[in-house]
Amino acid sequence: MFKIRNIFFIIIIILISACSSIPQNTSNSCSIFNERYLWYKHAKKTEKKWGTPIYVQLAIIKMESDFDWLAKPQRQKLFKIIPFKRPSSSFGYSQAVKGTWEQYKNETGNKLATRARFKDSVDFIGWYTDKTESLLKISKKDAFRQYLAYHEGWGGYKNYKNNQKVISLAKKVKNQSDKYKSQMKKCQKRLNKNKYIIF
Repeated sequence: MFKIRNIFFIIIIILISACSSIPQNTSNSCSIFNERYLWYKHAKKTEKKWGTPIYVQLAIIKMESDFDWLAKPQRQKLFKIIPFKRPSSSFGYSQAVKGTWEQYKNETGNKLATRARFKDSVDFIGWYTDKTESLLKISKKDAFRQYLAYHEGWGGYKNYKNNQKVISLAKKVKNQSDKYKSQMKKCQKRLNKNKYIIF
């Protein structure tokens, strides 16, 4: 009985590690989904639900956390050496802050959503980009402007031209989005063939 219990716990730990570890090549969408097929199912569901392309979802996550489920902003330092507080409450794949995450949960009814889960993170991105399209008239396919609104917030978007740093980040998101889109053309048909796999 003791051995069986130990084996059970080892299996659980392996499964948790497999689901939470960072994919080996986060710059390639096919590689990501080859390792994490369940992620493809979640991203595709988000695309169908909100209209946000898979490649835009991935590009935002790549920039925000590089697919690290426990990602947080680095702590500020006092006198350049003493660790201090973090600059924001951003956390998880999407780096959503607490206030916006709570708004998402209230508006979608997804009360059990967590920022450390990929499924909830891509749904959050779908929700956010959908609101951006409604509020700012920015297409969900426009990775550059969608990221500007994602990073600066809906209210701060109008001032993005004064922030060259965020413009540079948005250009990187646009370039990565284009790469993901091109890569997906090579593997999406194969990924879709696995539609009968049940998770």
